[in-house]
Amino acid sequence: MHETVSTTVGHDELAVLKLLALDGGLEGDHKISCSALADRLEASNQTASRRLQRLESAGYLERDTVADGQWVVVTDAGEGALRTEYEEYKRLFEADPEVELEGVVTSGMGEGRHYISLPGYSRQFSDRLGYEPFPGTLNIDLQDESIRRRRAMASLESIPIDGWENDERTYGPAVCHPATIETADGDVYETVHAIAPERTHHDEDQLELIAPAKLRDELDLQDDDHVAITVGDR
Repeated sequence: MHETVSTTVGHDELAVLKLLALDGGLEGDHKISCSALADRLEASNQTASRRLQRLESAGYLERDTVADGQWVVVTDAGEGALRTEYEEYKRLFEADPEVELEGVVTSGMGEGRHYISLPGYSRQFSDRLGYEPFPGTLNIDLQDESIRRRRAMASLESIPIDGWENDERTYGPAVCHPATIETADGDVYETVHAIAPERTHHDEDQLELIAPAKLRDELDLQDDDHVAITVGDR
């Protein structure tokens, strides 16, 4: 009977991913054999093989099998999973964990102004963030490294914004993370939140920021200006 391999990635699979990353799997192709991996895991060859298959099925690993083993490389998604683990350990052993991001200012599609002003959201912003946001978001195109690093935000404490509905439609929930933003000239604005709606047209390469003031005016920002964002407890 054919065995179906689960795509579930748990602590055992993440332990294998960490070993592969430590051996060079983040830098490029790294050659391994199931028997050598099994010895390190103190498990059977079948167990080692299943864990590799689960990592591959989840998109955390790419593999190319050859006669004397297999070449593996940790994907961006796999690196993101390891970063999330790293940030969780930082929360255990370090105070005030943070995620550092960089990118450039870009123009949005104008949706932020509408949604930020809706009463079902604005009341929660006032109650939970302590201010009424400027009606609009500052959109940041993240650099490649920051796109990978932003996944670590999932391990940080967040402020929930509940979904709600009116007579016309249902509006989805979101989460907010306290943040600060700094320009290339060193100007800093601290009362900022990164907002991540559950329903959004933005990809992982864009970050949306809200604040009590219009950040473009406060920091004299134009499209393509470089900024640094620190996301974390404040």
